[in-house]
Amino acid sequence: MWFKQKNSNQQSTPQQVLDELLSNGISLTIDELMRYQNKSSLINLAAAKSLRGKMSGNYLARSKGRGMEFDEVRHYQNGDDIRAIDWRVTARTGKTHTKLFREEVERPVLIATDLSTNMLFGSQLLFKSVQAAHVAALVAWHAKSRGDRIGGVVFNQQQHTELKPRSRQQGVLHYLHALVQCHAASVAISQSPLDHQQAQLAFSQNCTRLRQIAKPGSLVYLLTDAYSLTDDAVRHLSRISQHCELVICLLSDPLEQQLPETSEKITVSVTNGHQRQQLTLGDQALAEKYHQQALQLTDALEQKLTTAGARLLHFCASEALEIQLHRGVASWIR
Repeated sequence: MWFKQKNSNQQSTPQQVLDELLSNGISLTIDELMRYQNKSSLINLAAAKSLRGKMSGNYLARSKGRGMEFDEVRHYQNGDDIRAIDWRVTARTGKTHTKLFREEVERPVLIATDLSTNMLFGSQLLFKSVQAAHVAALVAWHAKSRGDRIGGVVFNQQQHTELKPRSRQQGVLHYLHALVQCHAASVAISQSPLDHQQAQLAFSQNCTRLRQIAKPGSLVYLLTDAYSLTDDAVRHLSRISQHCELVICLLSDPLEQQLPETSEKITVSVTNGHQRQQLTLGDQALAEKYHQQALQLTDALEQKLTTAGARLLHFCASEALEIQLHRGVASWIR
């Protein structure tokens, strides 16, 4: 199970929740991400399926046969694999020598976090981008506690930072700082209109980068609202899932799924930061149509991603991450 359940009936105001999260819900700081260092026991990143090319464990183990990394040369012993004989050393010394290899059996954990400006949205508590960063931080800290290496990609529609897997706390801190820097850059460019085609191209390119750095057996997380998902990106994700364990965390906000209920009809002005339109609340027929369209879009999205071999987790921006995990976030889908 990806999470550990815990009952909690305590009610808090949004501001109290934000204070506890060390967050204002809009910008991103290193302090709120460091907070998850002591929360890593909330989840479990143990392998959920057997993968070709994956090796269990979290250490470098010497092997007498063929491995992944050369270690040393020693005298040949009975039982050694003759394919590993070092003929150059054997010819030079006149005695048979064999190569020893070590297998890299720690599991790289790669996290790709989408911080494009479409993620800078939230109607109740946090921006989707902030919640995505919180999920990424929790995954990174838990991976570190298991001895795994942490790397990945942090990106928006204009820039990206690629981080090769690193071990220990250095890998986590490197990733967290990349989150903070990229999020600040996203906020800075959010005043400019979002070019959807550019965002789609950037998303696909970053899926390509993720595929290139994902070695067989890696645990790969993609955190996004999938707003810029394309068929090309799905193909890259499908190739990743063939040799890695691919988990996609879908971020959403309640307003994207259902209109607020009101006792009477109210016309409000809504904006995504660039475009503004009028929306009527309290119209039951309109609200139902809105909700059904959202469900259809979500179903179509899930179908695409599960067909690509991904496992899906849903996270909402309207609740603290811990609350969702305590309650039992929708576990591995299908």
